[in-house]
Amino acid sequence: MIRNVTRNHTLPRLSLGLLFSAGVAWLAYRRRSLNKSGAAGAIITGTATVGLGGWSWGLALVFFFVSSSAFSHYREREKARIADDKFSKGSQRDIAQAAANGGLATLLAVWHGMTTSPEQRDLLQTAYAGALAAATADTWATELGVLSSEPPRSIITGKPVAPGTSGGVTRRGMAAAALGALALGMAFWALEGFRRSLAWLPLIACLAGLLGSIADSLLGATLQSVRYCPTCQTETERRVHNCGTTTIPLRGIRWLNNDGVNFIATLTGSLTALVLRQIIRVRKPLNP
Repeated sequence: MIRNVTRNHTLPRLSLGLLFSAGVAWLAYRRRSLNKSGAAGAIITGTATVGLGGWSWGLALVFFFVSSSAFSHYREREKARIADDKFSKGSQRDIAQAAANGGLATLLAVWHGMTTSPEQRDLLQTAYAGALAAATADTWATELGVLSSEPPRSIITGKPVAPGTSGGVTRRGMAAAALGALALGMAFWALEGFRRSLAWLPLIACLAGLLGSIADSLLGATLQSVRYCPTCQTETERRVHNCGTTTIPLRGIRWLNNDGVNFIATLTGSLTALVLRQIIRVRKPLNP
């Protein structure tokens, strides 16, 4: 059943969501966490999520963004020295990254705001938590795992690979992924007032987020586009390497870049959360 989105508090909340998202995006742009297109993407996703999902949904999105940005800037120079030539983009996010990490969650929030079915709204909330947990897990794993003192290993072969290599994992990175997903689930539950009917949320978010992060690594090691710089003789995700050389395709699907892999990871987390929700047979009361 579709409701008229102009009724009740939706339009005022959209307006407040726009102001709030614009403020967050402006601060992030000033701190160089977003470029201009990334700021535009943050405003769009934030406004839609707050307006049609609700404040708890929007603030959960802010938790993902703020925590991920903080870890992106953590020991930034050291990470740039270790693996900056590997990553397709730096710590300043653009609109494609905003869509890859938050696009699915935004669509789920919009759907949630346009239905009055309690069962659908419950499932959409679960899917939203899973998608955002996967984005959080993957970002925390990337930003903290690259600083691991132990060499990363390919998730496929188990052999050591260079830091920043797609599909490389470390114990520190996996722990960061689980912690990030759990933190997102706890934050979302807290924003919902620690309702007993949502006590399952942190656990499902943790498991779904971790599986989404693992899916990201598996795709990174197998299907993601990896290129080669003939000048520096190194693998990279960049089309133009830091040295200025145009790189050549090495392996993977040419059009499947890191943003595409991130989107699939959030989809994996979302679907996993829905499956787990059914397995543990949790039922949220209609009037908790």
